[in-house]
Amino acid sequence: MQHAFGLDIPRTLEEVCHPHRMALVVYDMQIGILSQIKNGQEITAQVLRVVEAARRAGIRVIFMRHMSVPKELMGVAQLRMAMAWQRTNSVDDINPWFLPSNPAFQLTPELQPLPSEAVFDKITMSAFESTPLNIVLRDCGINAFAIVGVATEIGIDPTVRHASDLGYIPVIVTDACGAGHAEAARQSIANLEFAGDALFTDVASICQVFESLATKTNAGSSEIER
Repeated sequence: MQHAFGLDIPRTLEEVCHPHRMALVVYDMQIGILSQIKNGQEITAQVLRVVEAARRAGIRVIFMRHMSVPKELMGVAQLRMAMAWQRTNSVDDINPWFLPSNPAFQLTPELQPLPSEAVFDKITMSAFESTPLNIVLRDCGINAFAIVGVATEIGIDPTVRHASDLGYIPVIVTDACGAGHAEAARQSIANLEFAGDALFTDVASICQVFESLATKTNAGSSEIER
């Protein structure tokens, strides 16, 4: 850990991962999105491993969901985005995929939030834009987060970039982040690596760090009980 001007400056995964300073953001693990990912089941299994390890370590977990609004409320940017995603040139042909009443909007059954966790809905790509995420993390004293979910090139990339501008340390768990377009996802990761703001890890490594935290927490609890 580097120290300067009264600040602790973490450089490694182990230094960043602290239950009091880190959260886990699970991005858009929804039925309707995973159905568009070639390896959706594999990504779900990887995300579940990280979520369970984070819970054991006492890491706060927040789930994000992408939400559609009725066409009458979409506005220019939302309508343009919907036409691009749905490969149509006509507003009349748009079908809002992720209305809350649509089963596609729901989180995949394997990933159900605990009562101690939150689900934030958004109509943007960055998880920080117009959601409570930034306020909640700041209020809990969190300055770093790990991110898993889908899709790297669509939502995880802008979320990480936005987070860096807000002063967070993002940790991308690369093999727990799915993609709809493999080459676009590789380019996103390459750009984020070049920018240098984020840390990159894999499921095995971050789970090992979380398990170490869980062991220390349990050992501390045992000492208190004695």
